[in-house]
Amino acid sequence: MAVIGAALLLAQMSVTPAQAAVVSSVAVQGNERVDAETIRAYVLVKPGRSFTAADVDESLKALFETGLFSDVQIVQRGGTLVVSVEENPIINKISFEGNKKYKDEQLESAVTSKPRGVFTRAKVQTDVQRILELYRRAGRFQGSVTPKIIKLPSNRVNLVYEISEGPKTGVARITFIGNKSYSDGRLRNVVQMRESGLLSFLRSSDSYDPDKLAADEERLRRFYLNRGYADLAVISAVADLDRERNAFFVTYTIEEGEQYRFGSIGIDTIIPGLDTGRLMRLTVSDEGDIYSSEAVEKSMEAITIELAGSGYAFAQVRPRIDRDPVNRTISVTYIVDEGPRAYIERIEISGNDRTRDYVIRREFDIAEGDAYNRVLIDRAERRLRNLNYFEKVEIGAEPGSAPDRVIVTVLVEEKATGEFSFGAGYSTSEGILGDVSLTERNFLGRGYYVRAAIGGGQYSQTYEFAFTDPYFLGRRVSAGFNVYRKNYEESDYRSYDYQTTGGGITFGLPITENFVVQLGYRIEEQNIDVPGWNRNTSTLASCPVSRAICQAEGEAILSSAVWNLIYDSLDQRRDPRDGFYAQFSQEFTGIGGDVTFLRSTFTAAAYRELWIDQEVVGMVKFQGGHITGLSDDVRLLDAFYKGGETVRGFEPSGFGPRDAVTGDALGANFYVAGTAEVVFPFPLLPRELGLRAGLFADAGTAWDTDAGNIPGVTVNDDASLRSSVGASLLWASPLGPIRADFAYVLTAESYDKEQFFRIGGGTRF
Repeated sequence: MAVIGAALLLAQMSVTPAQAAVVSSVAVQGNERVDAETIRAYVLVKPGRSFTAADVDESLKALFETGLFSDVQIVQRGGTLVVSVEENPIINKISFEGNKKYKDEQLESAVTSKPRGVFTRAKVQTDVQRILELYRRAGRFQGSVTPKIIKLPSNRVNLVYEISEGPKTGVARITFIGNKSYSDGRLRNVVQMRESGLLSFLRSSDSYDPDKLAADEERLRRFYLNRGYADLAVISAVADLDRERNAFFVTYTIEEGEQYRFGSIGIDTIIPGLDTGRLMRLTVSDEGDIYSSEAVEKSMEAITIELAGSGYAFAQVRPRIDRDPVNRTISVTYIVDEGPRAYIERIEISGNDRTRDYVIRREFDIAEGDAYNRVLIDRAERRLRNLNYFEKVEIGAEPGSAPDRVIVTVLVEEKATGEFSFGAGYSTSEGILGDVSLTERNFLGRGYYVRAAIGGGQYSQTYEFAFTDPYFLGRRVSAGFNVYRKNYEESDYRSYDYQTTGGGITFGLPITENFVVQLGYRIEEQNIDVPGWNRNTSTLASCPVSRAICQAEGEAILSSAVWNLIYDSLDQRRDPRDGFYAQFSQEFTGIGGDVTFLRSTFTAAAYRELWIDQEVVGMVKFQGGHITGLSDDVRLLDAFYKGGETVRGFEPSGFGPRDAVTGDALGANFYVAGTAEVVFPFPLLPRELGLRAGLFADAGTAWDTDAGNIPGVTVNDDASLRSSVGASLLWASPLGPIRADFAYVLTAESYDKEQFFRIGGGTRF
């Protein structure tokens, strides 16, 4: 249009193109809101100056580029240059119709058009694409957006986006090409994207997202690199849309290469006086281990932190990798150099609309003015991702105001951290269970964890509120408190009512990445009530249950100091496949209150993939405990009650000391138990169903009780070993993990109570 206008003007000028024209004035017409002088400012033609068609052409372009006008024409009428404009309307209101997945506020933040802004068709088309992209990232590729324009007086319009969200576009199939060491089923558990199924409406991981595809490509790469496949290459990751089925077919093509093991491991440095032997002890891999890039990263990090603490602030650690393809080994030498002297000028944070800056800054072990170290920057990036506050975390570096200054840039993209959920489940001991909870992981944007929950079942009701500050007083020490009330009613496994109300405070101090020390204090009021019996009006001889239970009836205050040592190197909490977990706990009760005892417990569990390709996971677990009364006998409520949760094949509180007359469980002062288990995919069924089977062997015992000191109480108490073997059915359903155990008891006492079948499960959604 601009070229045509210039050509028409040139024809009107009646001069050759090489000649120039002159006008005495520039007139503006058609403008209502935009001032005439503003329009003249964009026109290159000035009165009294010669101009050419090129000047007119540039003037037209400049006026159109303002976005203020839908049409512009420039013509010469005698000695006057007339600029005729048609202004774009002003948007009065923007509304959305048909949207359910996203609220109006979310869509308003996505579009570029705004109320009281200038309406342009280019902006509207951009907004349509932005809305479609939003829905595509939510897995809805059949959605459509139609803009409607409603004209109003005074050159105003209402803009309406009519949205057809369409059904969710699922993932019909995830296929892998080139994998030999690991099956398709094993690799599908590595990627986050899931195939669609019958219960897809309960999850979002089975919808296609290009960002998920790229992230899963990186997960595959790290999976192989941490298992010795140093030459792994993801050739392609392709998602093909079948529009008729409204589903994607995702295909990963990979080249595994050979599996390597660690060769020699050493440290090389030119820094005088550096104790390389001390640094070698910080490496987390040994010669002969399967090669792992994660082990190399952890070793670099540990060495760097040690050097920084020893006065080598600028030391840099980098690995030198030497492959031996014949012997399939990788030798790693950690090169320690002095490194360039560069300082952090400042840390710039962007993208955190809700999260406070200091919540992000405290994940850095370095601050403004400190020596710049890339290993510590990478560590901070990993910590920020692990917070689970952000969809995306990117940390970069830019040149500062001087050659030895660096600006660290932190870009985050926040995600929802609040959760309103309800749970449902079932157990053979408590019947149907349910709970409703409100959780916020980043309360007030300060990183606080807050949870309020109400739960209940056929025989129980629970109420709880918890608060945790993961950085108490600005230090990497967690501090929190909780208050609770629990009511347990008489059931087939419990011959009394039990209520407890209490609360406590806890402090957690991380010693290493995997080792944590927790210190706490707990105060609790307990009350036992035996239905049909009152200790104020009845005698022990009339007790309808064990006299030990009637002896314990009434209220008591417990005031306790608690400490825990926890070591956790599990690869994941929900379904561990590799790693070790150990916890030692002690509780000293007697800081005031009515009860005194010392209770100690220990748990250790090791997981390992026995047959990686077939997803066969082995687990060995040991546990034990002891309680002793410090001034009085151990009460009924404080003792250990063990059953099917420890040795399957027994009812809750199914083995251990028991009243010889009434058969009531009395609790034990000691217990030990062990478990060996193998879990594998359920044979002949598709892996995507999430069904697995298990074989187990349990053994344990619980013995010794102070209830025998109560007059009239005869106790069956034997420390003999109880044992069982059996099979399990596990379902990783969209409704949460569900487990059923079938156990055959090998050894037991005549007074024990057995249970062949046990089921439990539930979830939050």
